[in-house]
Amino acid sequence: MERYERIEKAIKNSGKQKSQIAKECGVANSAVSQWISGETKSLKPENLFALENSTGFSARWLAIGEGPERMVSEIEIRERLSPRGSHTPADSDEVYVPVYKEVELSAEAGTTAIQESSGHQIRFAISTLRECGVQPENAVAAHVTGTSMEPRISEGSTIGIDTGMTSIVDGEIYAIDHDDMLRVKFLYRMPGGSVRLRSGNSEEHPDEILKPKELGSLKIIGMVFWWSTVRRKRIATLR
Repeated sequence: MERYERIEKAIKNSGKQKSQIAKECGVANSAVSQWISGETKSLKPENLFALENSTGFSARWLAIGEGPERMVSEIEIRERLSPRGSHTPADSDEVYVPVYKEVELSAEAGTTAIQESSGHQIRFAISTLRECGVQPENAVAAHVTGTSMEPRISEGSTIGIDTGMTSIVDGEIYAIDHDDMLRVKFLYRMPGGSVRLRSGNSEEHPDEILKPKELGSLKIIGMVFWWSTVRRKRIATLR
């Protein structure tokens, strides 16, 4: 299946009109028509991720046809993560996933270590991990602080990390240990062996480029394969 066919499928299955897709992606209606017809020879990563948000289909699958077609939605995550305590026996299709909480992954300032929260676990359906291509033993979870990955990953969100996926796939999100600073960033390979670190909120957090001689300070913990979305309550101050 060609890329334009995958895009057409994603838009069709979303149930949205092209005009709505264009609005949500921040492009003209004609641009969406060109994506579907195949006239557009290359798509910017931001357009692919905007399509992912709009249609629910994975940006990676849209771009190269690899990995699961659809992103696991927050609703699916909430349905599949059991609210029962960690002392309750897991069902046959469930597995406990450790949560790293005492020292949190930071999308901004970072911290100097990451530790497993004693006794704190969440449940994952094995079928969910399978859809995401994650081996159960490689799955961990953590909470994100800071706003550098907004609007995609809000402050206070929980993320799932595949520690078995440490090779860089351009445009994917990774949890990284950067010079003893734990961060969440888009990663891109660059000519000459450099690596680009990109924030979701790039206006406030510009790209960082690590040269080959600086890569010793970078350790990839794993690829972020899902995240929850936290809607923060806006508090009106009465005067």
